[in-house]
Amino acid sequence: MWQSSPPGSIYDYIRVASFSIGPDGLIEQWSRRAAGLFGIPADRAVGTDPVEAFMPAELRRDGHSRVGEILDGKEWTGLVPFRIPGENPVHGLAEIYVMPSETGSGERAALCIVVDVRALRRIETDLAASQAIFGQSPFGFVLFGTDLTVIRANQRFATVFGGQAADHRGRTVDDYLARPEADRLTATLKRVLETGVSVTDLQLVGTTPGGTGSRHWSMNLYRVHSGSGRPIGIAGLATDVTRRHIAAREAASARRNLALLNEASARIGNSLDLETTARELLDVAVPGFCDLASVDLYQGLLTGEDAPPGRWDSLRQESVGGSAELRRVALASAVSDALPATAADTAAHATGTGPPALGAVHRFSYNSPCAIALRTGHVEVVPGDDRSFVHSTLAVPMVAHDTVVGLVQFSRTKGSESFGERDRALATELAARAAVCIDNARLYRREHERALILQRSLLPPGDPVAAGLDIACRYLPGNTATEVGGDWFDVIELPGHRTALVVGDVMGRGLRAAVAMGELRTAVRTLALLDLEPAEVLSALDEVARGLGTPGGSASSSSGGGAQWPSRASHKSREADLSEVYLATCVYAVYDPVTRRCTFANAGHLPPAVVEPGEPAMLLDVPPGMPLGVGGEPFEEVEVELKEGALLALYTDGLVESRDHPLDEGLDALRGALVAPERPLEDVCDHVLATLDTRHGEDDIALLMARIQGLPADAVGDWRLPPEPRSVGRARELARGQLLAWDLEELVDTTELLVSELVTNALRYGEGEIRLRLLRDRTLVCEVWDAGLVQPRRRRARDTDEGGRGLQLVGLLSVGWGSRRTPRGKTVWFELALPDGEPAAERTVEQLLSMF
Repeated sequence: MWQSSPPGSIYDYIRVASFSIGPDGLIEQWSRRAAGLFGIPADRAVGTDPVEAFMPAELRRDGHSRVGEILDGKEWTGLVPFRIPGENPVHGLAEIYVMPSETGSGERAALCIVVDVRALRRIETDLAASQAIFGQSPFGFVLFGTDLTVIRANQRFATVFGGQAADHRGRTVDDYLARPEADRLTATLKRVLETGVSVTDLQLVGTTPGGTGSRHWSMNLYRVHSGSGRPIGIAGLATDVTRRHIAAREAASARRNLALLNEASARIGNSLDLETTARELLDVAVPGFCDLASVDLYQGLLTGEDAPPGRWDSLRQESVGGSAELRRVALASAVSDALPATAADTAAHATGTGPPALGAVHRFSYNSPCAIALRTGHVEVVPGDDRSFVHSTLAVPMVAHDTVVGLVQFSRTKGSESFGERDRALATELAARAAVCIDNARLYRREHERALILQRSLLPPGDPVAAGLDIACRYLPGNTATEVGGDWFDVIELPGHRTALVVGDVMGRGLRAAVAMGELRTAVRTLALLDLEPAEVLSALDEVARGLGTPGGSASSSSGGGAQWPSRASHKSREADLSEVYLATCVYAVYDPVTRRCTFANAGHLPPAVVEPGEPAMLLDVPPGMPLGVGGEPFEEVEVELKEGALLALYTDGLVESRDHPLDEGLDALRGALVAPERPLEDVCDHVLATLDTRHGEDDIALLMARIQGLPADAVGDWRLPPEPRSVGRARELARGQLLAWDLEELVDTTELLVSELVTNALRYGEGEIRLRLLRDRTLVCEVWDAGLVQPRRRRARDTDEGGRGLQLVGLLSVGWGSRRTPRGKTVWFELALPDGEPAAERTVEQLLSMF
């Protein structure tokens, strides 16, 4: 079939030209390719001598002889230099094939075929370069035809996919890749062939013949054209990037692990609760690290034992057939709501009942991977079986301070990547961080419980009882998320049926605050027994509080004959002790039921609240003073007369202060809640707590409420006697008459005797007018006042002494006795129990003899 040569054929590259020489040796015919090769058009070339026209002068003689030979019928092939005429002649080299010919008249002529040697050399160079690049390339090189079959492949490509390079001719992408990847590459080849847009770094995944594991290739594709620009195929350059992919995957895994550790640092340990900390661990691990996980903690750790089981637990395991008891405190799954059993759970439990539910107490069987991990403190890898949904599990012991506190299991399901060494290290780190937080939570819980027990043990037991007062109290500790505070209240009975009401708050939290609170409460009770004025009690208490912040509780002193130079260690210890400054606020009030007067002294505490019948609640204007422990400032007293039925409220700041509102709003709310004081006092307490919404748990709350009920006038006998001897007899008469009026005839003799002793002492050692007062409430109290400042002192009389036994009689026959200072002297008192209908116990011989 005749057809025209397509553009870009081989003839275009080698530039073949022809011309003919006539019998006269001149150019007879001149082709267009000859015109292009030599740069001379046909009208100038025809009729010229080719030797004279194109050959250099030094070669013309030899050229004429050659032309003569050709015209004689001799063929000739050779290289002929030529030049293109002009001002700047171009020299070239042509390969000429000369064939003798004859004209129609039988004359000799010649046909010359000319090839430009320069074009041939270029073709040879291009072929050699192409062969070198294609064949010697270290990358897989493949050429697809327009039908997407392989036209040519280099040896490197054949080395990867097997056989020789020629064996791959005619294959398609389906012969190398699985269906999804083959379809993707085919679509890309078609797009490149149609658009001519190159594709770089096309990622392909496949397997090689006889190879194990997936390989990753990066492929660059571009369309190949002929010399005329016609597409003739697609060239592909493939590079094996499996190692780079693995390195990138490991780098991504390392970044993920660092991100997980960073997240763990931020999220684990925000709560001082054991179960919450375990859930925070799983929130970080699932699904970022694994598909499902569980946390088991030792049961003893959750029930408050001092420490979880140690390394000796292996002996216990042998005796009971499994691990120590654990409780499952947290579960998490990213695959479904129904948690599948892990391989470790399936074969780990001594009971054989399957994996434990959330909150269940269980044991791991002795030879199970979980028990081994608990015993050894090392990670155990538990592979899954074909029937299990989980294909890999890490049993990681939770170790804090060389102590195993529990076990966490990380599991991955089928379809996820198996755990590697890097994953084991990350799992260990996650478990260790959670373990430290859990151990801290355990220590905090133990300290919190001990502080709470200490604090509650120091509060008044039950409902306190006082003369002339109806008392109700409430104490609400903060929730488990906050540390125990130093709030306290107390009700202390004083001589003369008076009562001291105390409410205080140590600044700070924790066990140290609770201990400081106990020391201050004990000091308050001790000072109250001295029957000091409220301001004096707070001044002495301030000294005690300042002593709590000094090394050893007191200032350092030297002993012996010289100064004691402290060591550097003791100096640092003293500085550390001094940094623990104990500050506390306190309100101390003393109530007298005879006069219904209450004396207040305040050390930086919130003001007491009072509500009288028919009146709105108000805050008493008591000078706040400085907190205890500051020192240097005196405390002031305020005396207030309270109406019958009035309500007095002492409280700590947890009742009125919160993060949600300022203190002033809390005080206003307290005044608004103190309504209807005639209601039962317990109901009033409940109403105050409910109205103020005190269940926020931010701080401890102490509330002490007292309803004023003064002693009736007929329960008080009060007389004044002149400082003369006959006042002793008069005092006995007055005491007898009052006791008979009160139907206390059984106490008449004892009271007369003891009143006589006290009045006699007041005459002998005291000064000024004598005052005698009898008070009847739950007990009988007798008080003798005088203006003398000398306090009575009990002493043991010698056998030859005629006196000195009066206070011994008072101490022997009374329930209690004592003395206190007054603004104008002193008061000596004794107390007798009211008769209960039972006969009085007879005195022993020793007791009777001790009177003499």
